[in-house]
Amino acid sequence: MILTGQFMAILDATIVTVAAPSMRADLRASGAALQLVVAGYTIVYAVLLITGARLGRGYGHRRLFLTGLALFTAASLACGLAGTTGQLIAFRLVQGAGAALMVPQVLSLIQLTFDGPARARAFGVYSAVLSGAAVAGQVLGGVLTSADIAGTGWRPIFLVNVPLGLALLAAAVRLLPADRPAPGPGLDVPGLLTLSPAVLLLVVPLVLGHELGWPAWGWAMLAGSAVCFAALPLVQRRSAAPLMPPRVVRAPGLALAAGAIFLMMAGYAGFLFTIALYLQSGLGLSPLEAGLAFVLPALAFGAASLNWKRVPARLHRAMIPAGLAVSAAGYVLTAVIASGLGPVSVRFELAAVLSGAGMGLAFGPTLNAALAHVPPADAADASGLMATVTQLGQVAGIAALGTLYLSLAPTPGSPAAATAALATNLAVATLIAASALTTTLLPRPR
Repeated sequence: MILTGQFMAILDATIVTVAAPSMRADLRASGAALQLVVAGYTIVYAVLLITGARLGRGYGHRRLFLTGLALFTAASLACGLAGTTGQLIAFRLVQGAGAALMVPQVLSLIQLTFDGPARARAFGVYSAVLSGAAVAGQVLGGVLTSADIAGTGWRPIFLVNVPLGLALLAAAVRLLPADRPAPGPGLDVPGLLTLSPAVLLLVVPLVLGHELGWPAWGWAMLAGSAVCFAALPLVQRRSAAPLMPPRVVRAPGLALAAGAIFLMMAGYAGFLFTIALYLQSGLGLSPLEAGLAFVLPALAFGAASLNWKRVPARLHRAMIPAGLAVSAAGYVLTAVIASGLGPVSVRFELAAVLSGAGMGLAFGPTLNAALAHVPPADAADASGLMATVTQLGQVAGIAALGTLYLSLAPTPGSPAAATAALATNLAVATLIAASALTTTLLPRPR
């Protein structure tokens, strides 16, 4: 059941990418505002995930799951009724806060409930849920936007969460076991007040800089972000309950795996955002046609995630960089084919399937390697850290690669769109290749 909440959170991140061009036209949103609609949710989600995980340990996973789900559902209704771009961005931030309370409870419960091979299988199912949500988001976003139900355009992509959320709330109240809160460290307010501006000062100028001609305040924000990130380790050392306890960060393989997953997610999220813009604004596909283009690669990701344990254990460590190398090659082929030969060809789909299957072979094992050496007492903090890294990667990918694409193709339908698609997707392949190199240093999973 709790994986349904995870499904909804990922669905809401991906469903927006297909509908982005329609929102841009309806609300007359700038490219920067559009990036904030897509990434604003993920920014808040990412910053508050570790806090959400720690609140779950202190106050109960059931209580936090229900609270986050209720907030997420209410914010979804508000997003669907938003009248301006500013309102939509604000309600997306509230949605992100709800997801940050709800989602960490999923990973924490997996970490606390399973061990060894059972945990590896659970992470395989978890990865498949991520893929299933990505498929549903792309297709459902296309279906609902194209249907234009009662002239509402893109709004049903948010309103669909309301009946889903209410049904899940009713089921969770009845079926989730009673909480058994565990004593542990409290909230790290200094750490949160350092990490939050660090992320915001980094992302805002990346999103708005191109649109506004890279003003001086943008560069000042980037410099301030660097200062905040540099200060974070010092703040953490002085904190009685650090967001990222040193013993957790020093767990064998966790930091390397976190870096690899950051790069994977940056590439993946950047690909979804830019290719959705290209397929619709650059090549004139409908939202439904654009959504269907993502189905096969997402299914390939899910199939690989569910079946990587069938590979002999002695090959698991080598399988991670090999899968990422295949994924990087798939993104290169996808970029070349989409920019030159049309996006709906068999060759495009085969190249995209390669990228999805390769990442599916790597994501679950990398997550398993990250948490394999973390003791149960640190499960909430480690799970919150990995979930945060996953979301920050998506924020960085949307901001950086979205800025690159919009810089090269500043207006919808621009003749430069093919060049922009090629450049951004080659950048995606570079990020995945860098992730592959990082995973070669991972310790052998136990």
